[in-house]
Amino acid sequence: MALPIPDPREAGYTATTPVPLYWAAWGPANAERVLVVHGGPGADQQYLQPQLLHLATRFDTVFYDQRGGGRSPSPDAIGWRTQVDDLGAVVAELGLDPPTIVGFSWGALLTLLAAAHGVVRPRKLVLIDPAPSTRPYRTQFEAEFARRQSDPATLAKRAALQASDLRVRDPAAFREQSFALSVAGYFADPARARNLTPFRVTGRVQQSVWESLGDYDIPSRLGAVHCPTLVIHGRQDPVPLASSEDVARALGAKLVVLDDCGHVPYVEQPAATFAAIDAFL
Repeated sequence: MALPIPDPREAGYTATTPVPLYWAAWGPANAERVLVVHGGPGADQQYLQPQLLHLATRFDTVFYDQRGGGRSPSPDAIGWRTQVDDLGAVVAELGLDPPTIVGFSWGALLTLLAAAHGVVRPRKLVLIDPAPSTRPYRTQFEAEFARRQSDPATLAKRAALQASDLRVRDPAAFREQSFALSVAGYFADPARARNLTPFRVTGRVQQSVWESLGDYDIPSRLGAVHCPTLVIHGRQDPVPLASSEDVARALGAKLVVLDDCGHVPYVEQPAATFAAIDAFL
């Protein structure tokens, strides 16, 4: 089951972005600041927690909800450039420049887009299972994720849950199990999905951001990005390993590949994940 998330030390909303963006901080206030950028698009920071609050044992660790998700709603369809500009504003307003950024999935890709376009100039980067770095890699990911979600065992569990009386008897447990089955394809062992904090994605934001990228190719844009970088990738991630290999090669980054691990290494292999991050930072 998902673990409880402790209250932040400090929280608020940005004042320099067109839409106020919710942010929250954990850890010692006088320590070096680290910005954590969540995935999606259209999700929010909480599904990275409490596991990534490990960073707060050493760092003043700041999370924010990107525009269109969580406590940063937006009435408008947005594209990648909007979220890039928002990231630059968050970095400036919260005094993070030059930032050390830990980005997960879409958050890693968003950070790379911001760095490639000179909106942020990172001091250090940790990229955890970056989202597909090119449109062809995204097509491969979509096909593999769909294949996993159609696995007979997963389909049988979904059917059994729908046929049960759990929805009436224990609605919270029903929602938790439904969520775990909806993300099972991301995990090397689908049973581990129950340890991920449930979250919701704003579908129109997710669609509009991905559509705005068109036939994108991130590695080809990274020639001007020069900072120490760590890339972590689960070997059983439905996102192709070659995608992260291309990113690491373009950045001259260290690549750590974790066995028995899918797309969510901070849940699936936390000890190895945080050992790599701690050593790098």
